[in-house]
Amino acid sequence: MSADLHAPLGQGRRPGRSPRRRPSFGSMLGSLALVSIVGLSTYSAFTPLPLRQFSDAAPKPDGTNGETAQAPDAAATPAGSGQNLATSRPLGGATVQRTVTDDGSVVTKFTPKPRDGSGPVLIDSQTVGQDSRVAALPNDDLLEDTPEGRLPIIGPDGLRPFEQYARPWSGARATRVAIVVGGIGLSQTGSQRAIRDLPEEITLAFAATGNSLSRWMQEARRKGHEIVLQVPFEPFDYPANNPGRGTLLTTDQPGEALKKLHEAMGRITNYTGVMNYMGAKYMSDATAFEPVMRDIGARGLLFLDDGSTARSLTDSFAKAIGMPYAQGNLLLDGQPEKAAVLAKLDELERIARRNGQAIGIASAFDETIAAIRQWSDEATGRGIEIVGVSALADDAEQ
Repeated sequence: MSADLHAPLGQGRRPGRSPRRRPSFGSMLGSLALVSIVGLSTYSAFTPLPLRQFSDAAPKPDGTNGETAQAPDAAATPAGSGQNLATSRPLGGATVQRTVTDDGSVVTKFTPKPRDGSGPVLIDSQTVGQDSRVAALPNDDLLEDTPEGRLPIIGPDGLRPFEQYARPWSGARATRVAIVVGGIGLSQTGSQRAIRDLPEEITLAFAATGNSLSRWMQEARRKGHEIVLQVPFEPFDYPANNPGRGTLLTTDQPGEALKKLHEAMGRITNYTGVMNYMGAKYMSDATAFEPVMRDIGARGLLFLDDGSTARSLTDSFAKAIGMPYAQGNLLLDGQPEKAAVLAKLDELERIARRNGQAIGIASAFDETIAAIRQWSDEATGRGIEIVGVSALADDAEQ
């Protein structure tokens, strides 16, 4: 046998090759140094830019200049991201002006704001909806302080409450259904059950005359619900049929009507629009209804007509003003029994399949909640997409 086969492991030699040499200590250190440099370079290449600190009068989130950049709040920056940049909306660098022409068309003018050259900002590209972690918190840019409370307004970059608080949907042009359950805040047990048991895709309507509305709003938003505000309007048989305190009456002067509207609006935040509670007489009176609709539209809100009266002027005013609006197709619980509500939901589905979409209106009765929950689970399996009511609104800007 060759002597190489009996040599200790690593000491044998193959023919034609030079004997191996043990590396010197100095060469080993050199190799380690090279590996370290390469490793550090690789780490640096993948280290996110926001870990760096920016100064030189970087802009604060409020648009003013300071000595150092201010960290954005949780509403704009995901937890744990390590961001130290000021934030901006997609149109934060523009002044947005909207003008309604005589024929009802909406002309939107974008004018660039001056640039201060103070450094980079983080652009929040989400234009519809809120981060779920802060959905219960209002966007302060979309609120104004008034004697009646904090009222919704269009933001400086053109962002509307209608968009900020909308529930995102898939975008697929399939059969879509929105279900609006009203009366939230009127009954503690009914409100709690609706928020707890209804699927998050269901839109909740908060009664302006209800109680603990801020509490219910926060719980509903945390669950993922889109919400609207129910405002009481005068019916034909008023006062025999009284919608409640703060009802807008056709005999109100415009200033008085707007004061009532603003008191209702100031009770909560984070809603996409206003919905009528009753109001067949009021919504058919052009003189009374027009200033109210103009105020709602100017604040970037949707108007949702529950569809209870054919004499409503909602459609005409909304088109003339250029504001988003929607109209209910079917009252689901005129007979508040589970079997009857399920039958109405099946009818709503037939309307949606025929027209591509449909809106159902209901109240927070126990039987209604149980029926909607059961039907929603089954309808999803049949290819129906349940969406927030804002997704079905006619909007002149889209």
